[in-house]
Amino acid sequence: MFDIKWIRDNPDEFDAGLARRGLGPQAQALIDLDAKHRALQTKAQEIQAERNTLSKEVGALKAKGEDADALIAKVSQSKDAEMEAEKEADAATAVLNAALSELPNLPAADVPDGKDESANVEIRTWGDKPKFDFAPKEHFDIGEALGLMDFETAAKISGARFVLLSGALAHMERALANFMLDLHTTEHELTEVNPPALVNDATMYGTGQLPKFGEDLFKTEDGLWLIPTAEVPLTNIVAGHIIEADYLPKRMTAMTWCFRSEAGSAGKDTRGMIRQHQFTKVEMVTVCTPETSWDELERMTNCAEEVLKRLGLAYRTVMLSTGDMGFGAQKTYDIEVWLPGQDKYREISSCSNCGDFQARRMKARFKAKGEKKTQFVHTLNGSGLAVGRTLVAVLENYQQADGSVVVPEVLRPYMGGLEVITADGG
Repeated sequence: MFDIKWIRDNPDEFDAGLARRGLGPQAQALIDLDAKHRALQTKAQEIQAERNTLSKEVGALKAKGEDADALIAKVSQSKDAEMEAEKEADAATAVLNAALSELPNLPAADVPDGKDESANVEIRTWGDKPKFDFAPKEHFDIGEALGLMDFETAAKISGARFVLLSGALAHMERALANFMLDLHTTEHELTEVNPPALVNDATMYGTGQLPKFGEDLFKTEDGLWLIPTAEVPLTNIVAGHIIEADYLPKRMTAMTWCFRSEAGSAGKDTRGMIRQHQFTKVEMVTVCTPETSWDELERMTNCAEEVLKRLGLAYRTVMLSTGDMGFGAQKTYDIEVWLPGQDKYREISSCSNCGDFQARRMKARFKAKGEKKTQFVHTLNGSGLAVGRTLVAVLENYQQADGSVVVPEVLRPYMGGLEVITADGG
């Protein structure tokens, strides 16, 4: 969400930012909507002022014992006129807010311009890609051969884009999530939270999923939404609050199931666990002051990268272009893990600084010590990591010629000391 006053003062800068997002000019139309809504507000205030004057005149006439019926009738008419003007002003405000809520955040100055992922810029790489003396398999072939990854049964139970993990692979998914949470809470100083997985309209609106992306979500019959990421409930913890600056930054992490309809993904990653309707993810969210948010983005990205380093998984970090960046982000780093079965890097984390974009929607503010004036907080979010995709990466990078999978050393304490997963139950 944007500050309409800032748009009035900086229409060219606003339109230039939207142009980088591939959108046409919007500033003048928004300014016109704002002018209409302010004119109606002024009209309502003028009618109220006129009624106050009339009411005083009624009082004066009554005090003299004179007939005030005509003025009383005018006061009554004035009340009706004011209510109508307020109704029109509210409607104009709703139209303005709806128009503002459909527009994406403006990209930071250093974000590369481009229509899609082809314009993304590689920032760094880490690790050596594993070398095999056999043709590496994709994760679904490995998991199915082990008898521990079952898409057919999951489809019978639920439909396409679901998986049933069992035995050591179910254990590994749990181990990965526990490892990530322990790393983030003990070394990265994030506070673990266990949030609701069902949220209301206002919560989805606050982080920008509504109204624009409703088709990507699952909704219950009683009107609650299944979260697409823990970013939604974690960020909304501060919705409607004024926070003392001393309590910032507020850094949180959570492991939740996430649910996405994958609308528009027909034909993409139809096999395997890369793109599922239900998946496990460890999320990171930071709420901070505007002065620290860019440093917090680098910090958050480093936290996500450290998970891959500890697991010994090669990756690269890229800065997303304006055409590949999410709706609410000012700047995003994607971390892409190497998958030898696919012979390519695939996204495993996105870390974004949203600036005050979400905070304005949520009315989340902070107050510096000794200051009366409040400011909007800045919010950031990032995967730390997508657990299912991390499981995919472990299977493909640690596979052996006989179909077994070596358990990364850092995970062994979380898996009862198990060193190798085999088809015979190991």
